[in-house]
Amino acid sequence: MKQRRSGLETACPAPAFKETTITTSIARCTRVLLPALATLFASAAFAQQEVVRIAYIDPLSGPFANVGDGGLKQFQFVADQINATKAAGRFKLEVVGYDNKGTPQETLTVLKSVIDSGIHFVTQGNGSGAGLALQDAVQKNNDRDPARAVVYFNYAAVDPDATNSKCSFWHFRFDANSEMKLEGLTDFIKNQPEVKKVFLINQNYSHGQQVSRAAKEYLKRKRPTSRSSGTTCIRSAR
Repeated sequence: MKQRRSGLETACPAPAFKETTITTSIARCTRVLLPALATLFASAAFAQQEVVRIAYIDPLSGPFANVGDGGLKQFQFVADQINATKAAGRFKLEVVGYDNKGTPQETLTVLKSVIDSGIHFVTQGNGSGAGLALQDAVQKNNDRDPARAVVYFNYAAVDPDATNSKCSFWHFRFDANSEMKLEGLTDFIKNQPEVKKVFLINQNYSHGQQVSRAAKEYLKRKRPTSRSSGTTCIRSAR
């Protein structure tokens, strides 16, 4: 599937059934998210609701707890600003933190709790492994139970497959994927004659290996005289 090169990535057709119911990327997410939420708030499904909850699903314990906690606080800060200025009209936003411990397995467990609690919007960004698992689970849930449909707002999980081979109507990404970022990085490197070698350090799972392959390909295409002097894959922290 041809991928759109923009901050907002989605290129999938709408599902057949009728719908029934932070960092720079976080800032971009909220700017694009607000108009989308405003439209949804006006629908009959939200006619009786005053508070619209958004589940923030990211690591809040373990080695990456500080990253997840920082993101949660940024989302909550933005929600407070929106509520204070009444940017969403009579509706108020509430961002609720859920700890997925950084793993795909825990992400699926958390998503079930989110859906059971009546939340229709989720956001996640720390880790493409968890992100892809979440995206797949959201799609299956919406196919199975459209009355409890969920929208996944992805602010930083940047595996290109999420908007290519695994594209989903219910998934919106507000960050450039890793291949887009590598295009920019290698465009810079090709104009730096003093750079002769590049050493690649990536995490040892599918996305890290994908980044390594893409970096080698782009460098070879743009700077045939440069080369990768080595590659190291490291295990993710647990």
